[in-house]
Amino acid sequence: MRPALVVSSFTMGLGVIRALGAGGVPVVVVKYDLGDMGHVSRHVREVVPAPHPATQEEAFVARLLELAPRYDRGLLLPASDASLVAISRHRAALEEHYVVAATGWDVTQRFIEKRETYALAEAAGVPAPKTTVPQSLEDAERYAEAALYPCLVKPSQGHLYKARFGTKMVRADDRDALVRAYREAADAGLEVMLQELIPGPDRNGANYNSYMWDGQPLVEFTARKLRGSPPELGSPRVARSELIPEVIEPGRAILRAMNFEGFSCTEFKRDERDGVWKLMEVNGRANLSGSLAVRCGVNFPLLQYRHLMDGELPKVERFETGVYWIDLIRDMGCNVRFREGYPLRELLEPYRRRHVFAIWDPSDPKPFLVRFANLARSAFSALRRRAGVGAGSAGA
Repeated sequence: MRPALVVSSFTMGLGVIRALGAGGVPVVVVKYDLGDMGHVSRHVREVVPAPHPATQEEAFVARLLELAPRYDRGLLLPASDASLVAISRHRAALEEHYVVAATGWDVTQRFIEKRETYALAEAAGVPAPKTTVPQSLEDAERYAEAALYPCLVKPSQGHLYKARFGTKMVRADDRDALVRAYREAADAGLEVMLQELIPGPDRNGANYNSYMWDGQPLVEFTARKLRGSPPELGSPRVARSELIPEVIEPGRAILRAMNFEGFSCTEFKRDERDGVWKLMEVNGRANLSGSLAVRCGVNFPLLQYRHLMDGELPKVERFETGVYWIDLIRDMGCNVRFREGYPLRELLEPYRRRHVFAIWDPSDPKPFLVRFANLARSAFSALRRRAGVGAGSAGA
């Protein structure tokens, strides 16, 4: 079997690595982030370093082209937004050497640039939160005067904003918070949107995962988000496989509006004010809880590999429901940090039922150990910095 080059090996990439490895696919990890952990998985045959695609895009692409003779016609599969953007933009050159599992830039722009996503949703009749894109500080200030709070200051390109500020978006509870967040983003050269906050708990969120081809959904999988990190605004830390019919048609509609082909994860949230499921975003690469679908009988990475490499059209008609996906470290950390007050029975329910962990796997333990060690080092460094600041202040 020709190899699959998985670019990035954080939680999303680790899920892809294990899904492909379980199917016997030789996996090569292209590693550019010191915080990754999937590269130590037992399923990885080889690890090759590369420059960071977000800060050194040209050098990153040059590295992939340099590697091409070694992995001729292998599957090139980005597992992060940063690698997806770089590979998509240079897809024509890379396709001369690889089978590229990424949409062309004309399509990628439509989901990477969130303002384009919401414009398409409006045109396609897909419900979405009310959104405006300010063109200046004056625009933001005018919006702030009339806004209903709380609201969101949300980046148009989430991966760039998170790399700069360490968060996906900012909740603004008043005018000053909104204007301050806009200024910070503008000073960093990042475009943001101002968006209404859809009220309701994390359990009102849902994922529509699909494999689209020629405008048809060949395989579909839905799951409910139960707990997020951070709560209310963050990505899933606990999810459950569940048939959610209400998100299927709008999910299909937005993907068709984008002319999307391949695997995607489209996120929705149910608005408690009107009961309507509203579009949050479209992810055109492996999603965080991707191992849940695999555990439920829908191995999207392997289906994609067999389709693009062997011409075998994916087909899965049913999936197992009631299975939980748990990011153990983030779930425990959030419960301690935010003191959410879940009843013990509700907190432990996912662990007592059928489940799969995001990182921990007794048959493949090294990624979890590396992740834990990375977090411990980060925490220790943070404590040292605080101690240093405190000592300096005391001596002043």
